[in-house]
Amino acid sequence: MILKLLTIGALAASTVMPAAATQNSLVAQADAAPTPTLNWARCTEEGLQQYECATADVPLDYAKPHGAKLGVAVLRQRATGDRIGTLFTAVGGPGGSGIDAAKDGLASPEIARRFDIVTFDQRGVVRSRQVQCFATPEEQERFWGTVPMPPATPVQEKQTTKATKAFTEGCARHSADLAKNLTTVDVVRDLDLLRRAVGDAKLTYTGGSYASYIGEVYGALFGDRVRALQLNAMVDPVSYSTSTLNALWERAEATAGVWAEFARLCTEAGKSKCAFAGPDVNGRNASLLARLKNGPITVGRGEAAVQVRYQDLVPAQVQMLYDPQGWPALAAILDAIERGPDGDPRIAGAILGGAGFRLDFLSSFIAISCADITMPKAPGLWPLFAKAFDANVPHYGRHWLYMTQPCATWPEAKQRYTGPWRLRSDVPALLINNRFDPVTPLSMAVKAQRIMGNARLVVVEGHGHSIVGACTDRIRADYLIGLRLPPEGSFCTPDRKPFDGV
Repeated sequence: MILKLLTIGALAASTVMPAAATQNSLVAQADAAPTPTLNWARCTEEGLQQYECATADVPLDYAKPHGAKLGVAVLRQRATGDRIGTLFTAVGGPGGSGIDAAKDGLASPEIARRFDIVTFDQRGVVRSRQVQCFATPEEQERFWGTVPMPPATPVQEKQTTKATKAFTEGCARHSADLAKNLTTVDVVRDLDLLRRAVGDAKLTYTGGSYASYIGEVYGALFGDRVRALQLNAMVDPVSYSTSTLNALWERAEATAGVWAEFARLCTEAGKSKCAFAGPDVNGRNASLLARLKNGPITVGRGEAAVQVRYQDLVPAQVQMLYDPQGWPALAAILDAIERGPDGDPRIAGAILGGAGFRLDFLSSFIAISCADITMPKAPGLWPLFAKAFDANVPHYGRHWLYMTQPCATWPEAKQRYTGPWRLRSDVPALLINNRFDPVTPLSMAVKAQRIMGNARLVVVEGHGHSIVGACTDRIRADYLIGLRLPPEGSFCTPDRKPFDGV
């Protein structure tokens, strides 16, 4: 049944997949575009005054390289020592802001001494013409407040199907020209123009998660212009771009696998370090989620009590598995919900309504994803897919699956890249992946290494979606500065384990 549904989806998608543009034509269009001028000036935004900012005017549509322009916001930190060149860095999502991320720092002191560090908001994100799908921020907030994402019942599935269609119609009204020019192949051509603008003969780049896909596409198109590609939390470019249902399935299994690690380590840590510890952590979590599918759970008593919905806990649980340092907080939230009226509503309330989630990010995430991936143009298939996912990866499968439902009614991108993916550069790429990643599992990194051909993979025996630690810092610096690769089969041990130091 599962294979049958995935086959139906693949066939439905294949009938509408745009023909992949040839490598040569995509590169030629970028080469025909004028090099942007970067007029650097001190950044004025709070938290960014230590950097320089500029705007790069790039073609909105690379098929018309001298036509309408789009301004890409760029940020720079100058090298503090003997400069090698520029290190470009991007963030994941898609939809994350590289400039916002710079508020937390750009690179280790060792790397910052040797490179100017340049990051940017890719087209469609925040300062680079944010995708707009609503008339006002208030309308956007009201809209998403009514969408049950992920849907838990057949009634909610119908609501979500109707809402996602309305969302794409809103994007078409407010961002029609931009929506068709948001693919990663557009982003990497913007990146190549930025390389030219700073005067580097070859690109030095680092990025993780979706930003690893930026590196993969750049390497496939502009391999002869690569000095170094250091990619983390790897996307499998083939499944992501051409068999997205399979990629979602693999991602959901990864999320479930990392949850199992949470349960194991929570049990080992005990109640003093993990508030949800106790008998059968897995079973109790499954019971909580099953109860929430039938309706909200009240946490606390009286006026302070809060209602926690399925749509609050599932996305929060997935998101909090990204960072093992946040696992104690996730345990406390689960404990509060499980206690119900006797639980602490202040703890449970931290996840209500997607607390802390930027709605503009959601618009960018959907728009850029739908421009790149291959999904059926049939919204009615999503409940069928959800049943198949539920049989193997309940809850987490629905979460990842329904994030893509707007793609069923999204307009086709003008240009999209689906391979080949061979990296033809002088120096192999350096890939780093955690063994237990809830979003980009190690299996994707292994496939990416094979597909790229010219790449070295380092495995971190750790958890989460970010690559941190002294071991990986050293390997990155050796590669980016000296172009030195670690031996085949290298691995790192993280500095800390989940629940350490609690």
